[in-house]
Amino acid sequence: MGTSGPRLEALRRRQLADSYQAGGEHYDRIRPGYPAEAVRWLFDRPADPDAPAVRDVADIGAGTGKYTRELRAAGLNVCAVDPSRDMLEQLSRLLPEVPVKVGTAEDTGLPPSSLDAVTVAQAWHWCDPAAAGREFDRILRPHGVVGLVWNQLDVSVPWVHRYSRIIHAGDVLRPGFRPEPGPGFRLDESSTVAWTQPMTPEDLFELARSRAFYLSASPATRQKLTTNLSWYLYEHLGHAPGDVLDLPYLTLTWRAVRAA
Repeated sequence: MGTSGPRLEALRRRQLADSYQAGGEHYDRIRPGYPAEAVRWLFDRPADPDAPAVRDVADIGAGTGKYTRELRAAGLNVCAVDPSRDMLEQLSRLLPEVPVKVGTAEDTGLPPSSLDAVTVAQAWHWCDPAAAGREFDRILRPHGVVGLVWNQLDVSVPWVHRYSRIIHAGDVLRPGFRPEPGPGFRLDESSTVAWTQPMTPEDLFELARSRAFYLSASPATRQKLTTNLSWYLYEHLGHAPGDVLDLPYLTLTWRAVRAA
């Protein structure tokens, strides 16, 4: 029997996610971080002054700890969960005080009712929302919240839009996108923070090579991408090696709370 529909989508999602099982040092060096403003917004709930303060957080799909660092900087107690031991080893070198656990959003292995919040930064698209929602319901306390976070290139800037097409940046969300938070939760509010990361043309090549499309591509496809990107950056745009460009990003955050 052939694989189709949701099964095919789930299989492809797992194949792409598996491409991140190694390469933690490269990923950490070239991938963007997150603005502190986005983290502050997630846990600042002026519309609900009676909500208990958030203290204990699990960062699910933490990778090398890009978002985990901001959670720690905000003074929160954080546990990092990721299916990749390689990524977690990199995280532990950078954040030795943060406990780590090999696990997934669907099966974290964390104790029940032990957390005030769960965050999933740049990883929710790899998850099964239904299974993850049930797991979050199990590990969160009654007042618990879920933060779903994406960094994406700001493709409203023309040169960035073309760059994203060349590197097949499939994580640029369509206008009006709203994530499905899983059973037992509803989306509360959302936030968008604009910021920039200084990058050289060489960094932009490395960013392309850190993405799931490139990591899972054939040698011929990788070479075609590299050739097209070289022409675009050096010939069409006229940049020289070592030039510093401001690569614009948007950090999009959705806060989900327990459904009534």
